[in-house]
Amino acid sequence: MTNIIFLGLVSFFTDVSTEMVYPLIPLYLSAAFGASPALVGVIEGIAESVASLLKVFSGYVTDKIQKKKALAAIGYATGVLYKLALLFAGSWTGILGARVLDRLGKGIRTAPRDVLVSESADKGGMGKAFGIHKALDMAGAALGILITWFLLRGEGSESAYKRLFLLSTIPGVLGLCMFFFVKEKKETRLVKQREPFWKNLKQVDSQLKLYLLVVFLFTLGNSSNTFLLLRAKSLGLDDRDVILLHFVYNITASLLSVPLGKLSDKIGRKKLLVSGHLLFSAVYLGFALASAPLVLAALFLLYGAHTAMITGVERAYVAEIAPPELKGTLLGLQSTVAGVALLPASMLAGALWDTFGAAAPFLFGAGLSFAAAGILLFFMKSHSTAAAGHP
Repeated sequence: MTNIIFLGLVSFFTDVSTEMVYPLIPLYLSAAFGASPALVGVIEGIAESVASLLKVFSGYVTDKIQKKKALAAIGYATGVLYKLALLFAGSWTGILGARVLDRLGKGIRTAPRDVLVSESADKGGMGKAFGIHKALDMAGAALGILITWFLLRGEGSESAYKRLFLLSTIPGVLGLCMFFFVKEKKETRLVKQREPFWKNLKQVDSQLKLYLLVVFLFTLGNSSNTFLLLRAKSLGLDDRDVILLHFVYNITASLLSVPLGKLSDKIGRKKLLVSGHLLFSAVYLGFALASAPLVLAALFLLYGAHTAMITGVERAYVAEIAPPELKGTLLGLQSTVAGVALLPASMLAGALWDTFGAAAPFLFGAGLSFAAAGILLFFMKSHSTAAAGHP
């Protein structure tokens, strides 16, 4: 449990740093460079999708060389460099380069960190372990947003944005310091010739393959969260109000991640995953139809509940049914599948917004999430967490 807490603190401080910056990116692009929603979609789509291609390779390298802590630390260090790159970006292409650098770091660190969490979990408590990690992760995000909300005054100026970019490096460095307290589980393994990861994927459970298909379909309609912030902005809210709504989302996800993770240990992952996708569909429908700030606040709160129901639970599901020797690879593959879908997802969202109006990308996302929930409900078998065992 101690290891999970320190891994959570790594993510806590890193997300303080990241979320001091993330909600500002679409606002900064619009204010400083006149970027349209379509251009924001291209930037976010490229950054998320290109970087996510690394996740499966990072997972494969994790399984092969067993240097989980070192790989994760390298990925987190890249996040600090990202904030510095934002300071020197003089155009939207510079912002794109910085975002790609940040997502490259996430692509490197996600799989080895998730393996570290799964190896530190108590038997029968995989959902709880990932819930604790996600709770600390989202708590850091909420604190980062709150700091930005206090420091930003009304409509941010370019100098105000850059001051926040610089300040955000401090918690990023604190997150790296937490790695000194993380212990890596050392295992003695027989040295054998490993096949390329794509050949090993033949061993993958058919249910996991189905879930990866669902991840792709769902993510195709789940564009970058920047579109939620732009939607709030389009309804007349100023920068501080938009940031406050993003805080509501993150603090809700943080508070609910542990209880919902523990609930998935008791009732199974399927019920939480289906419910989470149905909730997302309802929330996106709400974003399409919303016209009042109070309604938006409720929607951001429900969106946080959706994140708590899905993110940690799906990682626990993948970690449980993946073959032990492919755990890092498959945790990385799940993130990669989502990342591949993010490029067309964000580009589609931007194009739909510019062509048909602000409601269009949310109606599209609501439909795909409803379809994903249907596939899970009718084709995904209920998985016994008690029988799953623990590595």
